[in-house]
Amino acid sequence: MKILVTGATGNIGRMVVDHLVSLGADDIRALSNHPERTAFPPEVEVVEGYLKRPASLPAAFEGIDRMYLAPSLETVTAVVDLAHRAGVGHIVDLSGDDTTQWQPIAQAVEKSGVGWTHLYTGEFMENTTDWVAQIRATSEVREPYPDSANAPIAMDDIARVAATILLGTGHLGMTYNLTGPETLTRASLLQHLAEAIDRDLSLVTVSPHEYIALLEPTMGDFAPWYVEGLATRVDNPQLATTTVADLTGYATTFAAWAAANADLFR
Repeated sequence: MKILVTGATGNIGRMVVDHLVSLGADDIRALSNHPERTAFPPEVEVVEGYLKRPASLPAAFEGIDRMYLAPSLETVTAVVDLAHRAGVGHIVDLSGDDTTQWQPIAQAVEKSGVGWTHLYTGEFMENTTDWVAQIRATSEVREPYPDSANAPIAMDDIARVAATILLGTGHLGMTYNLTGPETLTRASLLQHLAEAIDRDLSLVTVSPHEYIALLEPTMGDFAPWYVEGLATRVDNPQLATTTVADLTGYATTFAAWAAANADLFR
């Protein structure tokens, strides 16, 4: 069984390749826009291609049985149509439900005629690295909703789930809502980071308008939507699921992630 990993030099894609290798896959093809920059194990075949350039993909899809589809909204319809014509039998996509901007990916995959499994995720634990500059400079984080709560997930857990599904059976037509193992407020996330770096950290409450202004240089038009989402999670916290542990045996807690990544915040 030949497996293609798209976006293989991206954060999650690279982890999917690593998990496939560790799980014993021996026929892996990794798609990269810059294959000369990769450092994959010898059992991984690296091919040049880019999801945002569908014309670069037909050769990469030849002989593929299953594939991990990294999110690329602009070209997803063309990409999955190519996969269908190439005879790909199963696409595991990283997308999102109808409350997110990523739902068109799941819709395009379903319409393609290829067998599918959807991975829906919310916020990543890695998003807390947006706090790095503030923590290093002031030991403070400025946010409007300290009691906003969700269940962030580690990227590595998403990748481990994807690899498990790609090598497994019984997942066709399934949609998996992936979260971290616990629901945590923004204040609780910061406290876990404080414990990880052994330093007192404070959350300073600011207005939503001020926070949007802080985010706009990096998020652009996405900033107001993101802040609105935080507001919604004050009274409607995201509930944690057990899906990651059910599929793979364990799920990474935020405390463990913070401890492993403490140097980023010091």
